Amino acid sequence: MKKNLKNKIAAIIGVLVIFIYGIFGIPSGISGKALLESMTKRIHLGLDLRGGAHLILQVVVPEAVSAETDNTVARIQQDLKTANLSFSQIYKPDPKKPEVISIQGINPNQASAVRNLLDSKYSTEYDVSGGGGDSTFTVTMKPLIESALEEKTVQQAIETIRDRVDSLGVSEPVIQEYGLGKDEILVELPGISDLDRVKTIIQSTARLEIHAVVGGPYPDEQAALASVGGALPPDEEMVHGSGALATGSDADSVYVLQRVSIVAGSDFRSADPGTDTNTGQRTVRFTLTNEAGDKFYDYTSANVGRSMAVVLGNRVREVATIKSAIRDSGEITGSFSADEVEILSKMLRTGALPASLNYLEDRTVGASLGADSIREGITAAIVGFLLVMAFMLVYYRSSGINADLALLLNLVILLGFMGFSGATLTLPGIAGVILTIGMGVDSNVLIFERIREEIRAGKAASAAVDQGFAHAWTTIFDTHVTTIVSAGILFLFGTGPVKGFAVTLTFGLAANLFTAVYVSRVIFEAHLNNLKTGEMVSI
Repeated sequence: MKKNLKNKIAAIIGVLVIFIYGIFGIPSGISGKALLESMTKRIHLGLDLRGGAHLILQVVVPEAVSAETDNTVARIQQDLKTANLSFSQIYKPDPKKPEVISIQGINPNQASAVRNLLDSKYSTEYDVSGGGGDSTFTVTMKPLIESALEEKTVQQAIETIRDRVDSLGVSEPVIQEYGLGKDEILVELPGISDLDRVKTIIQSTARLEIHAVVGGPYPDEQAALASVGGALPPDEEMVHGSGALATGSDADSVYVLQRVSIVAGSDFRSADPGTDTNTGQRTVRFTLTNEAGDKFYDYTSANVGRSMAVVLGNRVREVATIKSAIRDSGEITGSFSADEVEILSKMLRTGALPASLNYLEDRTVGASLGADSIREGITAAIVGFLLVMAFMLVYYRSSGINADLALLLNLVILLGFMGFSGATLTLPGIAGVILTIGMGVDSNVLIFERIREEIRAGKAASAAVDQGFAHAWTTIFDTHVTTIVSAGILFLFGTGPVKGFAVTLTFGLAANLFTAVYVSRVIFEAHLNNLKTGEMVSI
């Protein structure tokens, strides 16, 4: 009995048209060059094919913990002063343990009130101990809070780096946690060859902060220490600086600054490069967030006549005297180059990193290597594809045409998937394509061999085809599902190139289920419609 296959054939043609559109979109022409340009716009090449920059960075998360506890030190000082509770100093006794804060010199008569204040305001995030005969309290960040802060720091670093990389106009960058080390970030930027510029943009993450100046400039650290009696108080720090605006000369000098900043990089809402109309020097005009603006106004209004230092990358870049109260906007003027002022503005607009970065690995992949990879990978895929098609034609005769058509459609669907999803094709991704071809052949071999067995058992052609597909389906489904699960694990835990392999393999296997089981069967049924009664399929 002949089957009506019009709807099935129409569905296959519709799928073919949709995924051809996924590959090329609407090309500007029908020449080979125009089609190739349209295809590369929709299917992006990865770092190993296109060339570009590859970096592995480690976030120095203890800096974020230290910054958080610095803020807590300032808050505790303010809270105790507001409550009229006396103390001699609040500081972090061990630089290697930034999560620990010590409060000393508490009046024994006020110890209970201090303990109540600390418990009521800080017990959610800190463990409070002490307050005995030595009138000292220890405030320690809870391990769970510290762990959450470290994780948040890495994620904030990723987001900030992504914002800055976007300003470079990179297509399909990879910026993600690097699963092979603690607090590490993988950055891959296809098409970028200037590694120094990339590192400048990313590493200008150096936190920008404004600190109160205690003293300076001094010619060296010994002179700076002498100015504070030979021992640096725990709430102060020494910072080097140079440049006419910072020190009056190009010689390196040292300042003593308040350790806790007045405002920091994350307090800036916007920033734009400009030029001082009087001096002609390059400037950065900035605007603070509302909360930071209020804090900055409170400080500047209470400290008119005192000095502030602009610290960038742990160096004093400018020292200014507070002439009047400043609320939410101002200018940073310095001996900046055109690139420096542009980068500084960009850094403030995208936000400061919560901690600095260490470069564990940085390298570039040349375009010639990418071209070689593309050529060799595509050559391997084409040769393998042609050999498989030839084998199917020789071994399965006319039925081999069926398998070859299914393989071609499988490849079209796979590339169309990648075009629609914007997936990045990597060299391991090409390997995934080749493996998909092998899996497609495997499915056809299972079906064809089962049909042969049914024919040997004396079944008619139509019955042999029906039974062949019915019995092979379970095995095909099981093998594909287990392989897709494995690919999913690779995608979840692998890095960039491994993920590219997992993506193409998963798409290819999903396409293969459709082509091997549905398309191949429709082709067989169309062939059966043209057979004479009693005639057997060529297989």
